Amino acid sequence: MRATVLGAGGFIGGELVRLLLDHPHLDLAQVTSTRFAGRPVTRTNPNLRGLTDLTFVAHDEIDDCDVLFCAAPHRTAMSVLPGLLGRAKQVVDLSGDFRLRDGDRYRDHYGVAHGAPELLDTFTPAVPELYRDRLRTADRMSVPGCMATAAILGLAPLAEAGLIDGTVLVDARTGSSGSGASASDAGHHPVRSGAMRVFAPAGHRHEAEIAQVVGVPVEMTATGVEAVRGVQVVCRVPLAGRPDDRAVRAVYRDFYRDSPFVRVVAQRTGAVRLPEPKILTGTNRCDVGFALRPDGGRATVVAALDNLVKGGAGAAVQALNVRHGWPETTGLGFPGLFPV
Repeated sequence: MRATVLGAGGFIGGELVRLLLDHPHLDLAQVTSTRFAGRPVTRTNPNLRGLTDLTFVAHDEIDDCDVLFCAAPHRTAMSVLPGLLGRAKQVVDLSGDFRLRDGDRYRDHYGVAHGAPELLDTFTPAVPELYRDRLRTADRMSVPGCMATAAILGLAPLAEAGLIDGTVLVDARTGSSGSGASASDAGHHPVRSGAMRVFAPAGHRHEAEIAQVVGVPVEMTATGVEAVRGVQVVCRVPLAGRPDDRAVRAVYRDFYRDSPFVRVVAQRTGAVRLPEPKILTGTNRCDVGFALRPDGGRATVVAALDNLVKGGAGAAVQALNVRHGWPETTGLGFPGLFPV
């Protein structure tokens, strides 16, 4: 199958290139970048030296393909994608533009009117653990945000079991690569290095994504931490029925029994007792764990992943694997490193 990556000059696009070059069923035919058109892919991805001789082309030079991965920035994808839908049999969008099903909610959370609201309902969330059946026939898929993915995977089992009783508080921490490849005043290394900056103290746009999928009210804060890759969310969850540790563990294990990329990590001993993003670097895994208050009335749910892989490019490839009946792990087998 011929694959094209739109917006391959960013971190997510570069990660897609890395994964697709090693995928046995996909031929990476084109990569686009407005900024780097005419330059080799290795200009922005030096880790791929010797592995590819692809050169960036402009967006308007895209040929027909079997699958188009869109890694364009938020607010750009909704203006570019509608004109390209006829060029590809399947489209996987990694921007925020097609994650929400309602145009009014998009405007409320992104601050602008949606440019193609009629398309919102045509995209299936690229979360195989929850939407596997729908993805088998989906030709348009949208990858949730990295912090949203971690929270969704951490909360979905409890929500499905009817164990969430009230508003969930999500405290998210993210590495600097989540801000993208373009420099900003806040992301400049001398300013960010050593900082733990709460950049979204209330009303983060991922609240809408999490609530849409999980079906419970969510309030979220987000903090930038001293890391390049990685997301960790700590969710404070009011519980119904006061379940004990064994019951909650059984809920998680049953929910993710057939999900090769989600592990339940909730241990009482050892150096890594709850999900830790550092050991997930480069992998398509999401670890989820929990701890209960002694009275059983509240759970602290922790989930972690690599924001560029399971929180982005890896999820896109995994969803396409499901769409074509290939094993979900195809092209995504890297287990991670320890120590890092």
